[in-house]
Amino acid sequence: MTEPTSIAANAINAHGIDLLQKIGKPGENALISPYSIQNALVMTYAGAEGDTRIEMAKVLHYPKEDAELHQSFAALQKAIGDVMKKSTVDAEQTKKRGGKKDPIALIVANRLFGQKRHDFRAPFLSLLNNNYGAPLEPADFANNSADATKQINDWVADQTRQRICNLIPDGALGELTRLVLVNTIYLKAPWEAEFRESETKPLPFHTGGGETVEVPTMTGRRYVSYSRRNGFSVLALPYYGEDIQFLVLLPDQLNGLAQLERELTSSLLDTCANEQKQMVVLHLPKFKLTPPLLQLAGELQSMGMRNAFDQPRGSANFDRMAPRRPADYLFISAVFHRTFLSLDEKGTEAAAATAVATRAAGVSFDRTKPVEVRVDHPFLFAIQHRQSGTCLFLGHVKDPR
Repeated sequence: MTEPTSIAANAINAHGIDLLQKIGKPGENALISPYSIQNALVMTYAGAEGDTRIEMAKVLHYPKEDAELHQSFAALQKAIGDVMKKSTVDAEQTKKRGGKKDPIALIVANRLFGQKRHDFRAPFLSLLNNNYGAPLEPADFANNSADATKQINDWVADQTRQRICNLIPDGALGELTRLVLVNTIYLKAPWEAEFRESETKPLPFHTGGGETVEVPTMTGRRYVSYSRRNGFSVLALPYYGEDIQFLVLLPDQLNGLAQLERELTSSLLDTCANEQKQMVVLHLPKFKLTPPLLQLAGELQSMGMRNAFDQPRGSANFDRMAPRRPADYLFISAVFHRTFLSLDEKGTEAAAATAVATRAAGVSFDRTKPVEVRVDHPFLFAIQHRQSGTCLFLGHVKDPR
């Protein structure tokens, strides 16, 4: 029996891999939230029609028959919300037994910011509110786009506990902007077993640029999911409650990251979600990633999503979003994405936000013997919802400094 979340999980992971390959630059770290990007884009897709809809479905890895698509995303959003509820209950029970553990904070929010009195179609608004919890909030782009931009950025900053600020740059929205579809995700998750700060020491890391540098590296003995595969190792380090995990894919070769990323698939990520457990002595560098703002319009167009951006002129069709007229129709003008991630001895804090702006136009091992895993060269990582295999965050580290 197919899991209700599987359609959404596959689309999120497959498109996330596509994007990571597009945005990765030589020698640089990378971080995206495939979950956040897909949530913003699937809401936009709900308003698409004709060839625009066909192109978007192909690029975003949606099934040809998409009747269950939105229900799958809704089921996944509920499953992710349940993680925080369960963690809160578990933390309270631990406290009653005299222990102390902070629950996982995992907050997803969606919102539509639409031009006042614009004639958005009621079924479109209803679908997004019912499946994504995305109400329509009036904004006045036509008369004061600067205030509307601030309105959106303030909401994003509030939802991400100030980790994502200025998602939309000054001047990016204008009087012709009609709708901005926004997703945010915030995670603060303690490890199931924290690392001792006294065990963190400078150890060598071989960077993507060919240097060997000393970086603060956490060390601990853990019973975790681990396996060896052809050319790389897989290790999953659980957060409190084990519903969310930090997945490491470590190439055997110091310079093996590019090859690993070329071979990465959605089905591989799904398989990695539930590996067998064994004792591991882990050496993992601390790191913090604050990448610059990503504007994804170019990448999405190069993948084949051209009509949605009105390329060629007059081709965009979002008639399910609002009535399309020859001289008055909507198209995607920009897709903004910003992320943050910090990983240390206590756990991980991560956040992401995505905004889509539309405008008008005119192997097995001996469990008794610990394996030593040194994450001391460029590696791929994901923060993964274990039950569904969904990557909430995906990236690579070439230099932890």
